[in-house]
Amino acid sequence: MEQTVSQLVEQIAATSLAEWLAVVLAIAYVLLAARQSAWCWLAALTSTAIYTWLFWQVALPFQSALNLFYMVMAVYGYWQWHHKPGEERSVQSWPVSWHVLAVFGLTAVAVGLGKLAATQFNSEYLWLDAAINVFSVATTFMVAHKILQNWIYWFVINTAAVFLYWQSGLILSAGLFLGYVGFSVYGYNQWKQEWSDRYLTNS
Repeated sequence: MEQTVSQLVEQIAATSLAEWLAVVLAIAYVLLAARQSAWCWLAALTSTAIYTWLFWQVALPFQSALNLFYMVMAVYGYWQWHHKPGEERSVQSWPVSWHVLAVFGLTAVAVGLGKLAATQFNSEYLWLDAAINVFSVATTFMVAHKILQNWIYWFVINTAAVFLYWQSGLILSAGLFLGYVGFSVYGYNQWKQEWSDRYLTNS
């Protein structure tokens, strides 16, 4: 146990400044998103730019591509929340049937991507990498459109990401995503409260 703790401390101490900065900005993104502040997208843009480079360095191509996509979505999300004229976007809730279809469809896409990537890359975690990638893309669209259940998706995605990053040697990022699991609960409660208040007001 003592040796494990010692190794963990050494790995954290060896964490690059770039990863520290990416982690701090990623935390800022989640906190600001839970509060529905449009500034969350600026934090996301900077953090994901750093992560695009970091993941490429540790041979996680799907994660690198995902963060490149996040950079684009940060701009899109900011526009959706802050600059779309004549429209105040509020929290929405999708019916269960939509989520069932989404999960089956996204899983099929992830399996296809995993098979395709296996012909080009030799990595033990390609399938998990692909699944996290596909579901994260879809869930980011849900955040941009303020779909309440996005936080439930993030809870599962972030739990899987903890394992993936830990196995890839990104210890600080694994710790970040462990925190994200808790933030997912916080974000869901924040958004659910607004949705419930609006639902009761309109009923």
